[in-house]
Amino acid sequence: MELRHLRYFVALAEELHFGRAARRLHLSQPPLSMQIKALEEEIGTQLLTRTRRRVELTTAGALFLREARDILMRVEQATAAVRRAGRGEIGELAVGFVTIADYNVLPRVLSEFRAQHPAVRLTLREATTDAQLRDLAEQRIDIGFVLAPIQEEGLATRPLLREPLVAALPHTHALSRSRTALSLSRLADAPFILFPRHMAPGLYDDVVGFCRRAGFIPRVEQEAVQMQTIISLVSAGLGVALIPASMRNLGRSDVVYRSLREKSPLTEVLIAWRKGDNAPVLHRFLECLERVVKTMVKSRARRG
Repeated sequence: MELRHLRYFVALAEELHFGRAARRLHLSQPPLSMQIKALEEEIGTQLLTRTRRRVELTTAGALFLREARDILMRVEQATAAVRRAGRGEIGELAVGFVTIADYNVLPRVLSEFRAQHPAVRLTLREATTDAQLRDLAEQRIDIGFVLAPIQEEGLATRPLLREPLVAALPHTHALSRSRTALSLSRLADAPFILFPRHMAPGLYDDVVGFCRRAGFIPRVEQEAVQMQTIISLVSAGLGVALIPASMRNLGRSDVVYRSLREKSPLTEVLIAWRKGDNAPVLHRFLECLERVVKTMVKSRARRG
């Protein structure tokens, strides 16, 4: 039995006239009669009674009509769903992200992507760069917002944004009152709050190297994994920190963010995904992300 046999039967059952059903199906009448007869023989029961004047459904035929309609409807639904999946309109996407992205590009892209693809189920996981690299390798996430540099042969990457470092100071710190850019060397004697190096080696080395060029080695007295935690420790007066500029969007009344006089190394956020991953929903997300980043860059350029 083929789907066309079901379509032939449904058309005839709805028209109850071989001529009209044949015209609806763009067939001639004899082939239609042959197909219906073959269908009845395959099922092993009569579906229609035929006279010269009329065609009627048998009890079995009425039951088969309901089932045939249901089957055809489900086939149409499945076909439509598969086509939508092929276009990246439905499916699932697991997204990892570092804290910095959450205070910059991530909310914008999630909002736009959800508006354009409401049937895609997004799963979000905040994690450090090293954890995301493991998750990508083990297919626990599909795409990650990570800190450069990374050197994973199995991953494709695309740069998203670059931004300088700024100083985060407790509001009680003597240097928090000035409105001008701060010279980094003035923090030489301050206790620093930093994350463990293995979490993001590139950013860690940038922070330490920046301090060395300013003439001192940072005295790290507290370590924290997440940027929010680092800023919370700053707010508690446990030290100062050098953080990517977008973290200023985490407004804290007890933390003061100061630009630095020296030319800062730039923190770079990348998007990373597995090479060869051709999932349509992934590529729709990448397209959306590219549009959002372009819009943000233009907006910043207009603001000067």
